[in-house]
Amino acid sequence: MAINYNGDICVVLDMQHRTPGNLRAFVQATLRSIRTGKSADVRFSSTEKVEPVPMITTKMEYSYKDGQDYVFTDPETYETVTLNAELVGEAKDYLVENGQVTVTFVEEKAVSVEIPSSVILTVTNAPEGIRGDSANNVQKPITLETGISIQAPLFIKTGEKIRVDTRTGKYMERA
Repeated sequence: MAINYNGDICVVLDMQHRTPGNLRAFVQATLRSIRTGKSADVRFSSTEKVEPVPMITTKMEYSYKDGQDYVFTDPETYETVTLNAELVGEAKDYLVENGQVTVTFVEEKAVSVEIPSSVILTVTNAPEGIRGDSANNVQKPITLETGISIQAPLFIKTGEKIRVDTRTGKYMERA
């Protein structure tokens, strides 16, 4: 959600409603300013009014990395959007060329990038398992095409495609 706070458009990152025993209820929120990019913790009383700002979500495809920035393309209009690494955040570990993402815009400025809950990635380095390592559910470290390293079962080999859970960063299955 985005709100107008002190004349600035802010994205609500986190929100908690609290009711202390002998005090009035309040809402504790973490807001990130779109203009400055800075985050702040703000406490709203139960009587304060906030003005919501409309957000637009668009399905886009990851195109390429340009220096420190990431370029995304709208598959319908072929318009490109360049986003900095700070905005992309942890999603960069799961971005592959032509991979689908959801970009959220507030007043024509991108504020967040969401990736699917699971992605299919190619294994670039999977060392052989050590003979005798066949106890219960033994895992080995493997490297994926995006450069991240995760734990996977011993039978995974270099060049295979696997499905990875983007929320936990764990191996799910072969693809």
